[in-house]
Amino acid sequence: MAGTSNKMWGGLFGESPDAIMEEINVSIDVDRALYAQDIAASKAHAAMLATQGIITAKDAKQIAGGLDTILSEITKGKFTFKRALEDIHMNVESRLGELIGPASGRLHTARSRNDQVATDFRLFVRDTLDALDESFAAFQQALVERALEHAGTVMPGFTHLQTAQPVTFGHHLMAYVEMAARDRGRFADARKRLNESPLGAAALAGTSFPIDRHATAKSLGFDRPMANSLDAVSDRDFVLETLSAASIAAVHLSRFAEEIVIWTSPLVGLVRLSDKFTTGSSIMPQKRNPDAAELVRAKTGRVIGALTGLLIVMKGLPLAYQKDMQEDKQGAMEAFSALSLAIRAMTGMVRDLVPDETRMHAAAGEGYATATDLADWLVRTLKMPFRDAHHVTGKIVGIATRQGVPLHEVPLKDMQAVEPKITAAALAVLSVESSVKSRVSYGGTAPKNVLAQAKAWLKRLEKERK
Repeated sequence: MAGTSNKMWGGLFGESPDAIMEEINVSIDVDRALYAQDIAASKAHAAMLATQGIITAKDAKQIAGGLDTILSEITKGKFTFKRALEDIHMNVESRLGELIGPASGRLHTARSRNDQVATDFRLFVRDTLDALDESFAAFQQALVERALEHAGTVMPGFTHLQTAQPVTFGHHLMAYVEMAARDRGRFADARKRLNESPLGAAALAGTSFPIDRHATAKSLGFDRPMANSLDAVSDRDFVLETLSAASIAAVHLSRFAEEIVIWTSPLVGLVRLSDKFTTGSSIMPQKRNPDAAELVRAKTGRVIGALTGLLIVMKGLPLAYQKDMQEDKQGAMEAFSALSLAIRAMTGMVRDLVPDETRMHAAAGEGYATATDLADWLVRTLKMPFRDAHHVTGKIVGIATRQGVPLHEVPLKDMQAVEPKITAAALAVLSVESSVKSRVSYGGTAPKNVLAQAKAWLKRLEKERK
């Protein structure tokens, strides 16, 4: 190409770019993923240009046919992407010229690569949001089904990673259903704000051609065109907001993955994973490593990193479009792919894991987990102020510790030495079963609560699918 200009933009330029300039400028290796969105937007634009009398119906038909051919070629792997043509827009337009001749040059009337890429990437992120929502719905479905199965399976609840109070395994799983619901809500909010069309904003100032931006917006499934042409080509909030929601969702997955790593350790032994989601060691034949959970945990860094990276790219950019924005795609696309893989892996692990119910039950009673139940009994039955009940219970826990027995095995006479009004009825509340059954407040761990919440979620998820 030495000594020749770039035919797409080089009327002013008599020489081709330096090799390094070409390398740093090229984006086709990344934005080729936008091919379907780019072609869809071009078809909508061409149809609108014909309707408005800006190009002929004949040219519009040729353009649409050529674009369909290109879409087919790319889908079948028969399209040759050329790095010398920089990006997906130029690759498509160049091939269109080869297919239909001069009519292809009319497609770019009343638009710019600036509004093209903004439109394409919005469509791509919108498709990503829809796919992520479906994946998180499947995750919720798996959680709810396992929660129904284990609504009454007792396990330890933790604060500070110390045994706190007994809960049920179903209740623990339902916590992640609620987290996923908030994640889906954030994705829906991001999608709603995203769903405005930049197409027709052209380079930055709009166009003098009598285009119909409402028509192209409607054709592409947008709610409306963006109201300001400067904002339309320079905004990347839609990527940032989606990455922000994705980062929070990834953190939720990572927290659950961390629990699975802890629970599957032989030292803890609350759950088991099958060969489907574990790996072995090259040197230690006894090892069963929860690698799927560990990798989900690690993927979170990729998602958060993409958000941080794009925030840094955007923080100093004046209006309108800047070439810096070319860096908006690779990190985001990798992050969306990582999150998609992580959620599918977590869904698989939820369906695969097998709780050790005997170990869970035993662990639920360790660490004097029902101490709060004794304090509550003192308040409820003896009308003792809670702070006094807390103090009395603490002394009784001290006795149990010195005797090396569970709380419910402390002799009644020893309890009465601390508080004479304690009766044998107090011992009845100290089993882990009694503890979880008593937590009947809304959102509590009582098995009947868990069953009701899980059944309600099943109905909600079923309704969403219709």
